[in-house]
Amino acid sequence: MAKRKLGIAVVGIGGAVGTTMAAGIELLRQNAIDTTGLPLAGFGQLADYTDIEFAGWDLFDNDLAAAAETHDVLTLKQFGAVSSGLAEKRPWPAIADTRFLSNISGTNIISLAKLRDAAEQVRADIREFRAQCDAVCVVNLASTEALNDQDNAVFSTLAAFEKAIDENAAEISPAMLYAYAAIAEGVPYANFTPSVSADCPALIEFANEKKVPLAGKDGKTGQTFIKTVLAPALRSRALHIDGWYSTNILGNRDGLALSNDASLASKIRTKSSVLDEMLGYEVEDHLVDIRYYRPRGDNKEAWDNIDVSGFLGQKMQIKVNFLCRDSILAAPLAIEIARCLDLARERGEFGIQEQLSVFFKMPMTQKTQPQHAFFLQEKMLLDWLEQR
Repeated sequence: MAKRKLGIAVVGIGGAVGTTMAAGIELLRQNAIDTTGLPLAGFGQLADYTDIEFAGWDLFDNDLAAAAETHDVLTLKQFGAVSSGLAEKRPWPAIADTRFLSNISGTNIISLAKLRDAAEQVRADIREFRAQCDAVCVVNLASTEALNDQDNAVFSTLAAFEKAIDENAAEISPAMLYAYAAIAEGVPYANFTPSVSADCPALIEFANEKKVPLAGKDGKTGQTFIKTVLAPALRSRALHIDGWYSTNILGNRDGLALSNDASLASKIRTKSSVLDEMLGYEVEDHLVDIRYYRPRGDNKEAWDNIDVSGFLGQKMQIKVNFLCRDSILAAPLAIEIARCLDLARERGEFGIQEQLSVFFKMPMTQKTQPQHAFFLQEKMLLDWLEQR
């Protein structure tokens, strides 16, 4: 593939994941790190990591160096190597709506007096960034919004959605406005959050009309990744899962957003969605719990207890304690998603990109039931990447 500059416009660029993405690419440019953790490093048809540029929106106007220092993900040596470059990048004003995100607020905001004007401002930002790059993708890494009813009639058709924007309808969330603006500009869009965004009929219709690739939702980074590896393996050994208890504690900005019950409902919905489909039966005692615990910061702990029955009805247990670095797991996946969406656009593909399911807890698909088993999702992606 010819060398070209890929711009990734990030919703929530000043967050822990966004700043880790930008820092990681700069460290790769400096040959200060290798590609460990980047699962698609060997695929030459994807845009080169060192040709990626970042921009984006955030509720806080700190430059990315100041933001990265606050999140404390980078080592001191890594921060020193990238701080001057990150300091040159400052977020664009972001869309804020306390009806969808009430416990995180900033001052770097776009007025919501008219939803249409807010969408037009995001479109203008994308156009300005695209003028500096050969191609652009938008990735939503913003904090989780309150659960939104994607079956609402407002979201059923593009005409209804456009009318709702013009009427400042309360049902239209910031995540939906970002997706709408990206599609309107012909730019691929990925939803790495659990928020309802491009995964509604109106915006899927819009993406097909504008020939824009879409992917989402909710990045599969830690606990759910482990679950989608273990569950198919247990099924293959005919071990019956009697119960699966999953709990998380985390203390970063994403965790703070999830301390709001309405936002938490969105996250639990995506984390709870995977198990029954993979096993072919309902696990009645499948419990998922997420707690904000400030002292952990970006260090997330995911703990699972799995009760299984085996031959002769004998009971057994499996316990997994995954001490994660949230942004270290998420940032490379968000980069790879953008590279894949860029390739899809280059190939003339549009609409839902089901082959990217491996990256998401609740994959957008064109069929009713998504595939959740990791090994099957990975095969789907690799088969697609090997196409010429």
